[in-house]
Amino acid sequence: MTLSTPSTKLIYPTIAKAANNWHGLIETYRPYLPVSEATPVVTLLEGNTPLIPAQAIAAKIGRGVKVYVKYDGLNPTGSFKDRGMTMAISKAKEDGAKAVICASTGNTSAAAAAYARRAGMKAFVIIPDGYVALGKLAQALLYGAEVIAIDGNFDDALTIVRQLSENYPVTLVNSVNPYRLQGQKTAAFEVVDVLGDAPDWLCIPVGNAGNITAYWMGFCEYHTSGKSSRLPKMMGFQAAGSAPLILGERVANPDTLATAIRIGNPANWQKAIAVKEASAGEFNAVTDEEILAAYRLLAAEEGVFCEPASAASVAGLLKVKDRVPENATVVCVLTGNGLKDPDCAVEHSFNELKQGVPKDLQQIAKVMGF
Repeated sequence: MTLSTPSTKLIYPTIAKAANNWHGLIETYRPYLPVSEATPVVTLLEGNTPLIPAQAIAAKIGRGVKVYVKYDGLNPTGSFKDRGMTMAISKAKEDGAKAVICASTGNTSAAAAAYARRAGMKAFVIIPDGYVALGKLAQALLYGAEVIAIDGNFDDALTIVRQLSENYPVTLVNSVNPYRLQGQKTAAFEVVDVLGDAPDWLCIPVGNAGNITAYWMGFCEYHTSGKSSRLPKMMGFQAAGSAPLILGERVANPDTLATAIRIGNPANWQKAIAVKEASAGEFNAVTDEEILAAYRLLAAEEGVFCEPASAASVAGLLKVKDRVPENATVVCVLTGNGLKDPDCAVEHSFNELKQGVPKDLQQIAKVMGF
């Protein structure tokens, strides 16, 4: 019997659901999403990522503050972008699209490529040449996307893909696509489902500003439906060299080692400003040095390996720790997996690789400190 026979097609989804006990975001949160029975659900069983207590970080703040990290690096392609892409690709397929396109600093390209191929669609990716971490580029290529590197930054790439989607038969799946934010808002649902209420603070890295917008959308919808009693203060953090929301003006040449948030002109700028105001939140900048310190802290003391941009949320929290209310519950969003950017880990680790050790028991024990 082959996988193409009718009987196998009938039992295969049942087996998958029973084995995973998780049906993916669209099926889990269907009442909150713009889908119908006619929507072909394209899923890799994304979502349901852990909310991990971060006791070492909490200890640095004190005063009874509880800190959790929402580790979205455990999504299928290793980042939160999968949340939005299951929705964007499902709706594109419903509309009969044959190809999708995106501009990317890396994570969007990986998610778009994976979900497009899952749906039997072609994926085109425009990236800034030389500014995409190797792990992310490898994913997009292996998933089969057509990757085009341009002489320009992310903002240039986004301008180009917008024009291409307006003039050619390709569907744009960047966060300007409204279905992306619909999928991403489910992370807020998961936070409330686990905690039993919304946190006091939500700390989040900000690049193109879609995710902070989506989280707020999710918190508001759950609050309106009575699933939470409060709304969090939204604390957005940008890299100091790429901080247009803090500066109040576009950054022509954004510069930070946190490549996922190296964006000088966020597509969701006005939406993010509205979120800050509605939540009585703040935007603050963190330096690359502060990001790296948080990056190492998360790995060495919490056992959580995230990509550098993700660590901006923890770096930001520690920077403003004196303003955290006593006994508050804080959630820091970790948007991507550390394996997205292995070169950064090797280059900036304080731990030394011990090489050239003879295959001798006593020599090895000596190197171990025995």
